[in-house]
Amino acid sequence: MRITRLSQGVDANKTLQKEALQRSFDVLSEYRKIMDSFNVNTGLLVATSAVRDASNGEEFISGAKEITGVSARVLTGNEEAHFSFNGATAGIAASPTPIAILDIGGGSTELAAMIDGRLESHSMQLGCVRVTERALGRGIVSGENETAALDMITSEIELAFRTVPNFEKLIGNVQLMGLAGTVATLAQLDTGLSIYERSAVHLRSMSREVVEKWYATLKVLTPEQRLALPGMVPGREDVMASGLLILGAVMDRLQVNQLVSSENDILDGVVASLLGS
Repeated sequence: MRITRLSQGVDANKTLQKEALQRSFDVLSEYRKIMDSFNVNTGLLVATSAVRDASNGEEFISGAKEITGVSARVLTGNEEAHFSFNGATAGIAASPTPIAILDIGGGSTELAAMIDGRLESHSMQLGCVRVTERALGRGIVSGENETAALDMITSEIELAFRTVPNFEKLIGNVQLMGLAGTVATLAQLDTGLSIYERSAVHLRSMSREVVEKWYATLKVLTPEQRLALPGMVPGREDVMASGLLILGAVMDRLQVNQLVSSENDILDGVVASLLGS
């Protein structure tokens, strides 16, 4: 896995930056070599929020197709949520309490849950990169920036609940499962392990207090200081505080005090769709 920050500057400029495109194309070229070593000739490349929002998204899609030699397409926000939900919940035992997944990305955050037998989802214009660039900033957090970021986050969460009224049924009665970089990095920080161990972070339960503890820790540090913490994932140090603000706000809105980290996510959902399962 490589963090290429494809969404750099998209929120402000609505354009994929040349350097961000090149970073991503370089990684895809690396992946193609790995695919060749395993004789892989079928696959699917999916693009999410950054490419959805960019006026030159097709430039990425066409370049990605050429480099990888597999199909490539832009997912809608709801498709993204569905892939994430299916990937995260595969193999999870059935429970009378509904499971909701929260997938905090760079540009968007997906909330999805099975409610009354139907998968309900919404893609919020929130992401750790978007909130960082628009409001919170990359360095030590000021009170003014924190207020602006929370206003932005709260507004998007409330829009999600207005758009999907059934989300109200989850309040105080849901198992929240967190996916992707912010939650995975939080789990690793919480373990204190410098070297990734899937068994230590997958299905790890963490409280709202743990989320607040790490936000309070990170917000007074520079990105360089954050990177020195055991468990901090390189590439997350400047946007992690924003991700934790999003996570905490969603937990508060759902009135839940616990979340479970899942290392299974949108990628597992995409693979399952290719395998027809």
